[in-house]
Amino acid sequence: MAAPAGVADGWASYARRGTGRALSLLARDRALAAAVGVLGLLVALAIFGPLLWDQSALGINVGASLEAPSWAHPMGTDSVGRDVFARFNEGARISLSVGAIVVLAGGFLGSLIGIFAGASGGWVDATLMRVMDAILAFPPLILAMAVTVGLGPGLDTAALGITLTSLPYYARLIRSEVLRIRSLPFIEAAYALGARRVRVIVRHIVPHVVSTLLIQSAAVFGYAILTLAALGFVGLGARIPTPEWGAMITDGLQYFLTGQWWIGLFPGFGVLLAVTAASVIADRARDILDPRGQYAHV
Repeated sequence: MAAPAGVADGWASYARRGTGRALSLLARDRALAAAVGVLGLLVALAIFGPLLWDQSALGINVGASLEAPSWAHPMGTDSVGRDVFARFNEGARISLSVGAIVVLAGGFLGSLIGIFAGASGGWVDATLMRVMDAILAFPPLILAMAVTVGLGPGLDTAALGITLTSLPYYARLIRSEVLRIRSLPFIEAAYALGARRVRVIVRHIVPHVVSTLLIQSAAVFGYAILTLAALGFVGLGARIPTPEWGAMITDGLQYFLTGQWWIGLFPGFGVLLAVTAASVIADRARDILDPRGQYAHV
C-alpha cells in the first residue's frame, strides 16, 4: 500500500534537510570530510577493486616475484609474484566486512544487554553487569586470541572473538544512558499515565540511545579492523593464502630490511587509514549529535 501523499512529502522533506545538513557539515569540517573520503575510497576499492583490476589476489607468478611498484603492479608483487594491489583490495573487503559484522552483531547484542539491564535494575542489572565486568577483566586482544585459539584460527572465529570483546563497551555505555533517561520527568509521566514497561522502552528510551549507539559503533568499527589485523599478524586470523591486511604485514616483515618495503607497507597504511578515519568520524559524530555542541545549529 502506498504511503499517503502528505507522509511521503514529509519524509522527502526530512531527507532533503538531512542531506543538506550533512553536506554543510562536510563543507565546514575538513577533517570529517577527509575521513569520510578516505573511508569511502577504501569501501570503493573493496567493492569495485576486484571487478576493475584484472590481476588475481591469489594468482602466483614466480617469474614476477618481488617486483617494485610499477604501472603493471601499482603496489608491487610479493615473494611468489602475487599482485599486492589486488591483495590490498581483497584485504580491504575482508577487513571492512569483519568490522561491519562486529559493529552490527556487537551493537545489537550489547545494546540489548544494556537496555535490559538499565530498564530492569535490581539483581538482573547486577548479574548482567558482573558478566560484562568479567569480560572486561581480560585485555581485549588476549581474550580475542583465546577465543580464536579455542575455536580454531580463521576469519569466522576471529570475528566472533572480536564481537565478544566489544559487548561490554556497548552494554555499559547504553546501560548508563538508560539509567539517565529513566529518571527524566517524561518517563515518569509515561508510567503515571499507565504505559507498560515494554512500551516505555520501545517508544521513549530506545530512540534516545540511538545517537550514543552510533557514536560507539564508529569507534568499535576502527577497533575491530585493528584487532583483526593484530590477530592476522600473529597468525590467528585469515588462513594462508587469504589476503588479509595483518597477515600481509607479517609476510612483508622478512623482506622489509632487504629493500622490498612495499609488501608490508601498503597493507599497514590500509590499517592506519581505516582506523584513523573511523576514529575521526566517531569523534566528530559525538560533537554533531550533542545538542549542546558546536554543530547543534548547523
